Amino acid sequence: MTTTSIKLSVLDLVPVFDNVDASFALGQAVELAQTAERLGYTRYWVAEHHDMPGLACTSTEVFLSHIGARTQHIRIGSGALLLPHYKPLKVVESFHLLASLYPGRIDLGLGRAPGGAAEVSLALSGNFLENVWKMPELLKGVTELLQGNYSYEGRQITARPTPPESPELWMLGTNKKSAAYAAEFGAGYVFGQFMSDVAGEEILQAYREAFTPSSVNAIPRAIVAVGVICAETEEEAERLASSGMTLFQQEGSAEEKSKLLERKLLIGTPQSIKEKLEQFSHLYGVDEFIIVTMIPDYEKRLHSFELLARACLNFN
Repeated sequence: MTTTSIKLSVLDLVPVFDNVDASFALGQAVELAQTAERLGYTRYWVAEHHDMPGLACTSTEVFLSHIGARTQHIRIGSGALLLPHYKPLKVVESFHLLASLYPGRIDLGLGRAPGGAAEVSLALSGNFLENVWKMPELLKGVTELLQGNYSYEGRQITARPTPPESPELWMLGTNKKSAAYAAEFGAGYVFGQFMSDVAGEEILQAYREAFTPSSVNAIPRAIVAVGVICAETEEEAERLASSGMTLFQQEGSAEEKSKLLERKLLIGTPQSIKEKLEQFSHLYGVDEFIIVTMIPDYEKRLHSFELLARACLNFN
């Protein structure tokens, strides 16, 4: 097989592991972002969650302003900001501000999950399911604001400040519905393989076939989000995986669970992970993967990203 040139990025859920507080966990996230930049990763994204004791990031835009000030050139973004909770103007204003502070570095990744329990969603933004039904309207507002052609009740409205370079727009999801939204509004699409119970080939193909060019993106762009646990030996990787398996728990028969897990979570040495990513690159027709690593040890988690960079990004 011909060796494939791939790009790697980081998706950080900002986990709060046992015996640490949120301040320490956020500091570890900064270290991960700085390390990813040094190692040659393309992007560092953070996820939004609410009232979840094991995850520390509730506001992607606030935390990204902190990350941007402590890095130099790596792209930074949300993976994802949960759009049903918010008005398009507030979202784009926040990310225009980030893009003005850190020109050419900001990604606006959107999702439609609640990011917490039903009661938390109600406390945050009211009827979440009703808001999800408004996704087409919300996405239309975001794209129009990014393009500078948004009006409300007959008045032209601009999401200020106007940055020198607009944020890149991405839609994250695990099924054809999210892919259809990304295609309709000309956004890039991130397939969350690490969370999906279905293979991504058909979903990504449907996205590409339905894609509508826009001033946001002229052509379809796709990234695959995959779980990775990398160590010097297969035995060590398996041991680390067993300690951080909660995120990837499955239902079904042993054989079904094994097949799903193999697709969601890549476990192994740097070379074996590289080979699996190259196979996925050919399978999905993508050249970029955004990596989720849930090892409940900050030092070992960081080391997994370092090993992967040495194998895939020619970092020495």
